[in-house]
Amino acid sequence: MKKKTTYAKDQERSITVNADPIELEKEKPRRKPKRKEDVRVTKADAIVGVALGFAGTRYRYGGTTRKGMDCSGLVYVSLLENNISFPRVSYQMANEGERIKLNQVQKGDLLFFKTSKRSKRINHVGLVVEVDGKDIKFIHSTTSRGVIVSSIKEGYWNGAFVKATHIL
Repeated sequence: MKKKTTYAKDQERSITVNADPIELEKEKPRRKPKRKEDVRVTKADAIVGVALGFAGTRYRYGGTTRKGMDCSGLVYVSLLENNISFPRVSYQMANEGERIKLNQVQKGDLLFFKTSKRSKRINHVGLVVEVDGKDIKFIHSTTSRGVIVSSIKEGYWNGAFVKATHIL
């Protein structure tokens, strides 16, 4: 679109010039740089969201789909959907990240358990979905009920708990 500008020195004589409008660069509003903690919370929400999408999926050893899923498959897929590559099995997952105390756990952290009397190594993993005071809720896949959300306060899980890690 052309703009007409008229210049006049006196009333009798005027000059008209066709000109293109000058586009002024609008100064973009400056955003505060994202803090590491803000990015972590957003990523944790995304990972937990993927995991919760599998709620109700039946248990299948080695499974990673809606047809069936095991505990480490749930964590593996939830992380992979968010472009985080991670080991596939729980005892190897337990070697990743930063070990933390239970009272430092946040949404998106991992909880590790030993549920077998025969084996001394970690064989179960859960993803923290909510921390409410001393109650920690985590999503995992159980052989009896499939993908569910449980509480660390439940006697069985509290007794089987081994460690927690930050992975984000």
